[in-house]
Amino acid sequence: MKIIWFLRSVVFALGQSISLVLFSVLGQLTRPFSFKTRYQFMHYWARFCLLWLRWTCGVRYEVNGVENIQKDRAGLILARHESAWETLAFQEIFPRQAYVLKRELLKIPFFGWGMALLSPIAIDRGAGRKALNQLITEGKARLEQGDWVVVFPEGTRMPSGTLGKINIGGAMLASKGKAPVYLVAHNAGQFWPKNSFIKRPGVIQVHISPMLDVSEMSASDINQQVERWLVEHLNSPQDKTEQKTEERTNP
Repeated sequence: MKIIWFLRSVVFALGQSISLVLFSVLGQLTRPFSFKTRYQFMHYWARFCLLWLRWTCGVRYEVNGVENIQKDRAGLILARHESAWETLAFQEIFPRQAYVLKRELLKIPFFGWGMALLSPIAIDRGAGRKALNQLITEGKARLEQGDWVVVFPEGTRMPSGTLGKINIGGAMLASKGKAPVYLVAHNAGQFWPKNSFIKRPGVIQVHISPMLDVSEMSASDINQQVERWLVEHLNSPQDKTEQKTEERTNP
């Protein structure tokens, strides 16, 4: 069985890599245009990867709480980080968004070039207070422009079932930005684990909280809400192919 998973993962990796080169190179032609145009172009790469992942590795996903998303106002997404999968899937689940990420990622050939087109909030983790101020300033600006912002409060990918330290940056942006907040948990790490080449077939469960009004909450209060939500949904079932929840597939 593991040999089959490995071979299917090889096929996926080939398609992902070839398409990444294609999109990142052609995407440079969109640089003179608006962020909306650049995002729309690169968004198709994420959609392709999700569809290719399903065809080659049998990895699908279901969204619980999709009805909670209110698309008439840009929101802040505070999400669990277990895999590279969510950076692709969130582009399907939520409206146009900007990611908070390590500045070093933009230096990776092809991948970094493509990410740069999406105008992420690229911070230097070693910059301390300066990085925090950058996150808040740029995050508020993006929310005011109508772009959603994705922050991974744990700061790095964590193994499925293990909760990392909840950092204060996302909560402070939520407190100062006064934007609607959505908490997102999932178990993608069970199928596309951190630092693992092999992808396991199955159905990833995504849980989206009701919109959280943080206008009267402190950053500490928000972090407590985040931690409670993630703990509550930390051990989602590994495979619920028979459950009748809304399944998000790629067209």
